[in-house]
Amino acid sequence: MTETAIADHALIGDLQTAALVTTDGSVDWLCLPRFDSPSVFGALLDDERGGHFRIHPAGIDYTTKQTYFPDTAVLVTRFFTEAGVGQVVDFMPPSGETATETHRLVRMVQCVRGTMSFDVDIAPRFDYGRHQHRTQVTEGGAVFAANGSTLTLHVVREPGDEQKARVTVEDDDLHASLDLEAGEVRGLVLESAADGPPRVLRVAEIRALFDETVRYWRSWLAGSTYTGRWREAIQRSAITLKLMTYAPTGGLVAAPTAALPEQIGGERNWDYRYTWVRDASFSVHALLRLGMVDEAASFGRWLGDRVREREGSDSGPLNIMYRIDGSSDLKEDVMDHWGGYRGSAPVRIGNGAAEQLQLDIYGEALDSLSAAARAGLEIPYRGWMALRHVLDWLTDNWDQPEEGIWETRGGRQSFTYGRVMCWVAFDRGIRMSVEHGLPAPLERWTAERDRIYEQVMDRGFHATREAFVQHYDTDVLDAALLRMPTVGFIAGTDPRWLSTLRAMDGELVTDSLVYRYDPDASPDGLRGSEGTFSLCSFAYVDALTRAGRIDDARTAFEKMLTYANHVGLFSEEIALTGEQIGNFPQAFTHLSLIDAATGLDAALDRLHRSRP
Repeated sequence: MTETAIADHALIGDLQTAALVTTDGSVDWLCLPRFDSPSVFGALLDDERGGHFRIHPAGIDYTTKQTYFPDTAVLVTRFFTEAGVGQVVDFMPPSGETATETHRLVRMVQCVRGTMSFDVDIAPRFDYGRHQHRTQVTEGGAVFAANGSTLTLHVVREPGDEQKARVTVEDDDLHASLDLEAGEVRGLVLESAADGPPRVLRVAEIRALFDETVRYWRSWLAGSTYTGRWREAIQRSAITLKLMTYAPTGGLVAAPTAALPEQIGGERNWDYRYTWVRDASFSVHALLRLGMVDEAASFGRWLGDRVREREGSDSGPLNIMYRIDGSSDLKEDVMDHWGGYRGSAPVRIGNGAAEQLQLDIYGEALDSLSAAARAGLEIPYRGWMALRHVLDWLTDNWDQPEEGIWETRGGRQSFTYGRVMCWVAFDRGIRMSVEHGLPAPLERWTAERDRIYEQVMDRGFHATREAFVQHYDTDVLDAALLRMPTVGFIAGTDPRWLSTLRAMDGELVTDSLVYRYDPDASPDGLRGSEGTFSLCSFAYVDALTRAGRIDDARTAFEKMLTYANHVGLFSEEIALTGEQIGNFPQAFTHLSLIDAATGLDAALDRLHRSRP
């Protein structure tokens, strides 16, 4: 079995962890009990040593198709052979808002037409494959155990099934085969930290779990108010963002995966299973555009807790990222025993960028909280005091070099985007104070906001290039600045902005795909190159929309949709070949898809209304 392409996966999850399932029925990535826990299945990063849970037709002569059950995070993988049609329905029942060690992966196996024999291979590799496991087979299933952790396999069968399944154990990995006829449903349920031994489940039990899970997702999605042109893509993106939310705290991970490369064979292999203040703020803001407010309320509480924890700290009121429970230990290690996706080493676990200074996070956080307040969420006293503390600190600290949004490891600079987002932080704080009658040193905040604006206009705009540039001491362009009109710093039709957009068209844009910046012109401390950055490509759509280039915006957006995988998911970047690369699926990409689509949709509606 060879490593499966990043795009040949789909995502399922229970709002505390998530799994990736390949188009041929293999669970190649699952961390337990949380997103940021060690993996038990990691074939995504090392097919030989990572571990997998695979169900597929016996033999090799079959084709597959994969889809989500409509309006849900329930996955259907269909198999087609000469003897018949079968399918595996994969889902994880939501685990609720209380952190738990127990999680269930349900795999319903069905023969739809004719007959089909399925092969089952369960090869867990606990703690990133660093601990050997033991397997005990029982009448009701099996238990896999290693280093104090257990996975319990419950078998779904009906009376008289004794001749349908055959089970063997080899090197403590379990192999089984299952013969089904048209209409028959069986299955397996893999449970972590089960409170009892394996037990035989009846088909009715997993059908009930299926129905409950479908109801949950459809009920949640019913909260969306979006009725525009790209409803299917937006709903899939919303579900994907929800799947990356850790329900017990409200933190959202940047992606459920680690160490997927930004360049095949390169070293840009980062662990994204953590809550970045920036990414989570963007995600909440995108969901608010769809009328979904609960996630904003949860994230607001999470953010307030982080600020209060750091009161009195000299390094600022917020780290740039945290573990999903709010802790800040993200020590970066290398998994030397894993080869990496298609040989892309090192495989990094943890994230050394956690200690960086990135000033833009304060603008993104306050922008999302301001949007939540406009959507009707109340601002509690403790929450407002935390925001005041943030802005009081920022008043004294915004005018200093930093690492910037792209977490470069080439030294601190006065990044233009960071300054713009500091302006956003003050602007949104002022607005919330005025609109909600909240006490604040408005004169001081206004003075700082205006200082930032004047500095960016004076030093961030390069007269020769006629463009806003990455930082004050360079002429390099930076696609992060595509968000300048989005956040209201400059009008989308301002001459300075239009000339900036033209400069990006000629240097960063390739057939509507957008590079973050030119790493050759702006060394970032890392070897190698990367693909186009999909967040920037969707931000480009929004910038075109605001510049009045509506036809160009729609063309660019529709082109981007063609790079989605078979179930509508996007990774972080797109390679020169069109291949998806980087961690997958990526919150950045899906939230920016929502932003671009809703903005373009509104612009098209205005255009159509204005025509006779």
